[in-house]
Amino acid sequence: MKFLIVGAGALGGYFGGRLLEAGADVTFLLRARRAAQLRTTGLVIKSKLGDAALPTPPHVLSSDIAGHYDVVIVACKSYDLAQTMESFAAAVGPNTLILPLLNGMRHLDVLAARFGADAVLGGLCLISATLGPAGEILHLNDTHGLTFGAPGGESDGTVAARVHALEQALAPANFDSAAVGDIVQQMWEKWVFIASLAGMTCLLRGSVGDIGGAAANDLSLALLAECGAIAGANGYAPREAAMQRAGAILTAPGSPMSASMFKDMQRGAPTEAEHILGDLLARQGWSPPEPSLLRVAYAHLRVYELQRAARLVEERARA
Repeated sequence: MKFLIVGAGALGGYFGGRLLEAGADVTFLLRARRAAQLRTTGLVIKSKLGDAALPTPPHVLSSDIAGHYDVVIVACKSYDLAQTMESFAAAVGPNTLILPLLNGMRHLDVLAARFGADAVLGGLCLISATLGPAGEILHLNDTHGLTFGAPGGESDGTVAARVHALEQALAPANFDSAAVGDIVQQMWEKWVFIASLAGMTCLLRGSVGDIGGAAANDLSLALLAECGAIAGANGYAPREAAMQRAGAILTAPGSPMSASMFKDMQRGAPTEAEHILGDLLARQGWSPPEPSLLRVAYAHLRVYELQRAARLVEERARA
């Protein structure tokens, strides 16, 4: 099975690197700058679950894609999806499966509109990873799971067979993987958690432990309940175990955890506020508490984005 991994950042680099380490047929779709870096350093993974150093990982630039792949794994930021789709379009053939590892749900519709619903799987990953100063991949926790499945179920025998083949192809790699029949339910549950974590750590500008130290865990749990109610209004009420697990993580004493969106804010980078908070808010479908914590958190991030855009205009004017 031929894999095209779109990008070699923290997620794509980790899961693609683990597949390459296990002997899979892997090619990374890279931009010129990252390609030059990997030619010098190789793909390096630092993890308590096993380090890896992969010299000269196979890669291709978008303009050089010469054929179709069996699986395209997409791990870009949501705001880059339109550009990213065009970059790998030539790799998608009639039997290609596209496995996106984005948060939220909007990307499934966008990908299906471009490539057809049967080509697009639902997927989610459970991992905390980032890039180090030399471009190495730093695995920050002790989980590395990849879950996937057909969003519409597997009533189509051809789709079911391809999903099963993908499950077998992923099995030898050094990460946990599983094909599931309830992938949309699981994606909604992760969305509820991610929106709660991002909304509260960005709004209060601190980690989970900082929020608890400020005696504000009740706000985190209130936001979690609000996001869970939106999922329920859309037919995917989070299961009790998922809500309990999310609540425990959001209130863990002294936890250094914060959302990647908060880290983006700290370094003045664009955020996925529109795709994770804004899209969830747009699907509300019920009367929220007043004031709505989700709306406040989203407004806070929108103000940040407006201020960031204004700064960029000023910097360009001075250049």
